[in-house]
Amino acid sequence: MMPAAIKPGTTRIGWIGTGVMGSSMVGHLIGAGYSATVFTRSKSKAEPLISRGAAWAETPKAVAEQSDVVFSIVGFPSDVREVMLGADGALAGSKPGNILVDMTTSEPSLAVEIYQAAQTKNVHSVDAPVSGGDIGAKNATLSIMIGGDKPIVENLMPLFNAMGKTLVYQGGAGAGQHTKMANQILIATNMIGVCESLLYGYKAGLDLPTMLQSVGPGAAGSWSLSNLGPRIMNNNFDPGFFVEHFIKDMGIALSEAKRMGLSLPGLALGEQLYLSVKAKGWGRNGTHALMLALAEMAGMDWKSRK
Repeated sequence: MMPAAIKPGTTRIGWIGTGVMGSSMVGHLIGAGYSATVFTRSKSKAEPLISRGAAWAETPKAVAEQSDVVFSIVGFPSDVREVMLGADGALAGSKPGNILVDMTTSEPSLAVEIYQAAQTKNVHSVDAPVSGGDIGAKNATLSIMIGGDKPIVENLMPLFNAMGKTLVYQGGAGAGQHTKMANQILIATNMIGVCESLLYGYKAGLDLPTMLQSVGPGAAGSWSLSNLGPRIMNNNFDPGFFVEHFIKDMGIALSEAKRMGLSLPGLALGEQLYLSVKAKGWGRNGTHALMLALAEMAGMDWKSRK
């Protein structure tokens, strides 16, 4: 059963997970004229959305019962399984023609499992993980990597357009998640370079903002350097994306690589370094908190620059 065309004022949106990114993303949909029903573990996190007109539901199942398209963006694959496939999950509350869209970075195999389970109820399922962090979510400039049936994905484009800027269909179920793994592999090794470069520059006595004026626009430039480099210099390690969630992503990518017979030594090093970040108590900081651990290995406290 093909879903109806998506239109503001007509299509009912469900949203599960209003954390660092989810709250901004569903906020853009509300701003675009879509009615929304939301659920998150801590209702207080949803209060700003409720004040903008969003309805509250007690369970993901209840969200789906009141929605045509249900989005989720939660923490871990176990959370995805619970909110999508659990007894009180979104699929249990879905009717034929509904669309489930998981935007969590999760396991490709789980995306396929959700897709297959949804098919048995004539429900559509799409995996659409995102990249861009809290900045991209707030500015509606996210990169959205999409897997699923192409006609369903095309139908969802008005909603994706309200949240992101780079929207690319990658293939069938699970393809979005595989693409996100490729993205996380790039980030893991690039972040090591960003932090080590700033650490080197500081130790060499350079003025770091001035250094970035030279290296940022050239071949060494990257999103992480331009957006997170200034945060590192300003000792702002608030999360755009949690270290502990990034460790989860690297674990998924390494597991998939092992299954495919791939050796990814750079990613393995990144995972070990980030495990040390978490062990030091910075798991709820942003991924750029890697600097704190690398500086400590160099015998200095980055925040005090001593």
